[in-house]
Amino acid sequence: MLNHEIDYQIHGEEMQFVEVELDPQETAIAEAGSFMMMDDGITMETIFGDGSQQQSGLLNKLFSAGKRLLVGESLFMTAYTNVGSGKKRVSFASPYPGKIIPLDLNRLGGKVICQKDAFLCAAKGVSIGIEFQKKLGTGLFGGEGFIMQKVEGDGMAFVHAGGHVFERHLIPGEMLKVDTGCIVGFTANVNYDIQFVGGIKNTIFGGEGVFFATLRGPGTVWLQTLPISRLAGRILSYGGSRRKEEGSILGGIGNLLDGDGI
Repeated sequence: MLNHEIDYQIHGEEMQFVEVELDPQETAIAEAGSFMMMDDGITMETIFGDGSQQQSGLLNKLFSAGKRLLVGESLFMTAYTNVGSGKKRVSFASPYPGKIIPLDLNRLGGKVICQKDAFLCAAKGVSIGIEFQKKLGTGLFGGEGFIMQKVEGDGMAFVHAGGHVFERHLIPGEMLKVDTGCIVGFTANVNYDIQFVGGIKNTIFGGEGVFFATLRGPGTVWLQTLPISRLAGRILSYGGSRRKEEGSILGGIGNLLDGDGI
């Protein structure tokens, strides 16, 4: 069964939302919390899993939904169906500053592997599950990259990334070394692994640069400049009364210049 074909338009710059146009009886699915607005004539229904297993047995439904728990998602998703007579629109908003990336799975080999919190919404019939990395090095050092999310099907899906998004097409054998958090996703034929940056200086002073991901072509990769983990870390570092990333003297001067007490 083919996935529902949907038309869409992405609005905004830093805080984007995607407006999906549904023909009568067409359905889009989305994560809880991504809904923004919709026209009258669209119904909302909570479904178990991602909607791709609705006609299968209970065990298949449980397995599909259980895989979503492993990537930190809810057991349930929301389906938005146009029950009216004309075209209707429903919109989904990005959760933090960044860009929404449209993925035409039919043109991308039917499968894209992405960070586990990247999925936003899709046409009904698109499957969202987990993608285990086979190599031991990835399991030990990949961190957030060990268990990734896979989006499969032949319809449209939308993922969200932080900051600016860069798309890179790798030729066969071409390798790109990337911070693991900066990976948004890549097509299924891209080889993914984790490498250690050797040397005592790198180990002591490299911080997040001690381990990096290697992406080897052929295929397409999408990268983000502001991973949510990095953004959250910066917010937490500024949450206290002192600037922990600066020395005690510079931190005091900085707080004084900002009007804060030392």
